[in-house]
Parts: sequence; structure tokens; C-alpha cells
Amino acid sequence: MDQTQREWRVGELARATRVTVRALHHYDRLGLLVPSARTAGGHRCYTGDDVRRLHVILALRGFGLSLSEIRDTLDEASGDPTGLLRRQLAETEERIRRGMSLRARLSGVLDALDRLDEPSTSEFLRLIEEMTIMSQPLTPEQLAEMQRKRQEFAASLTPEELAEMSRRRSEAAAALTPEQAEAMRAERARWMPQAG
Repeated sequence: MDQTQREWRVGELARATRVTVRALHHYDRLGLLVPSARTAGGHRCYTGDDVRRLHVILALRGFGLSLSEIRDTLDEASGDPTGLLRRQLAETEERIRRGMSLRARLSGVLDALDRLDEPSTSEFLRLIEEMTIMSQPLTPEQLAEMQRKRQEFAASLTPEELAEMSRRRSEAAAALTPEQAEAMRAERARWMPQAG
């Protein structure tokens, strides 16, 4: 079936987009995303145009706009998606850059700890700043880009360097308490896209 002609009930759209039913209902109440149709029983039905409008809403949210600001700019932003998609791409690339910077900083702190050097307070301040900047879960595209760069980095290492990195990772994991390991898994799940 042509996806532009398809209709999604609210639960179907929520599952397809990972936007909660509650959020979709909220957007409807605010007039941001009013479903184009309803079933005979009164259930919300969304069309391809509604899906495109939802994308604009989520993109604008990702840029940090409040819902009232989105309401004020939504119709203008919905016209031609090219500019919005370019801005999203630029934001995504910036997030990847920040993520790689945070990764490098974390690796540096871990390396210092492995050498039994205490990282400086300023190092922790920079680390906290970068952690704070990284406030959104990774998109599948960001995850793929990070995976690609990780593979490129791994390919540049010698077998000895890879073995040393693996040894350090195993030692660090073994040093974690069960609570720390669980907290780490929960944090990883928060950042990674959910499986379909």
C-alpha cells in the first residue's frame, strides 16, 4: 500500500514512530497535530500528511523550541521540508562531533586512571560540560556514524593495541559493582535507539 494513502490509528503511529500515545494526544489537544480523520468509533486516524507534520514538530522540538514556539512557526516550517532536513542533518552532525569529543575525553580520563594518575578538576569540569551537552538519545543515523568511526579507529590499531584495549575494557567491567553495571546498562539503553 502507498504509505501516503495509508491511515494510522494513534497506537499504530505511536509504535511506528516511538512517540507515545500520550504525546500524540497532547499534540492534538494543543492543535499542533490534529488527526485528519476519525473512525466511526471516534478513534484518531493519521494520514501521510499528518506524519510529515509530526516530523516537523519533532524536528523543531529537537532544535529546542517550546511547544508554544512550535505552534507559532509550524505552518511556515511545514511548507518545504528541505531547509528543515538540512538543519536536522547539521544538528545531527554536530551531535556526532560532540559525542566523539566526549568519547575522546572519557577515554583520556580512563587512560589517566589506568596509569594511576588522578585526572585534574578541570578535566572533570570539561567532562561534565560535554556530558551535559549530550542530552538527547542517539538516533539510528548517529549510532551508525559512530559505529563506522569506531570501526575505522579499530582498523587503524595494531593487534597488540586492540588486545590491550580489550584487556582494559574487561578489567574496567570486572571492577564494577552489580549496581554500577546495571546503571551503565540503563544509561546505554537511554542513549541507544530502541530495537524495532
